Amino acid sequence: MLREFLRALPEHLAPGGEGWLILSDLAEHLGLRPRSELLSWIDAAGLKVVDRIDARPVHPKVSDEADPLHAARAAEVTSLWRIAVR
Repeated sequence: MLREFLRALPEHLAPGGEGWLILSDLAEHLGLRPRSELLSWIDAAGLKVVDRIDARPVHPKVSDEADPLHAARAAEVTSLWRIAVR
């Protein structure tokens, strides 16, 4: 779904426009998708990253050591990716 979103994004942007993507890196911490794959999808779609704003979560699961995903959640960063056509 993410790859298709990026592939189609240029068709929906006005000249000079940006697409915004809010995305957690939890999949990276769980070994489901490396960051390099996301960046290659952005590049393949003819897009570039204009900026990225990161935020660390503060929800209770981050500090719940009984949660089987605790290590990944504690390292997780959610980012606002500003993306534009190259």
